[in-house]
Amino acid sequence: MTNQVGIDMNSDAESDELLQYNPNRLLDTLIENLRLKNDAALSRALEVAPPVISKIRHHRLPVGASLLIRMHEVSDLSIRDLRYLMGDRRNKFRISDKQFKPKEGASPSTDSDQS
Repeated sequence: MTNQVGIDMNSDAESDELLQYNPNRLLDTLIENLRLKNDAALSRALEVAPPVISKIRHHRLPVGASLLIRMHEVSDLSIRDLRYLMGDRRNKFRISDKQFKPKEGASPSTDSDQS
């Protein structure tokens, strides 16, 4: 079985490797597909500073949504394929209810409280 980016998904050893987060696989595939020479050329193609690519490669910076969209625009690979290449297998993304609720014990400040 092969997906759209040409990765053989039958090999158990390769499947285990693909299940782990690895942005290097994504960056290397982009360099190969775009026929670029190195990370500096990739940073120019993606219109980001070279240290951004270096930080992603060394796991100091995650691949953000805007960069993922830019990779899609430049490479014509689907977002799903790009996420698959870096090891992201989530089918759905959910925002927690906690992100929209105020913290426990915190009261909103009003002008009448300050008298």
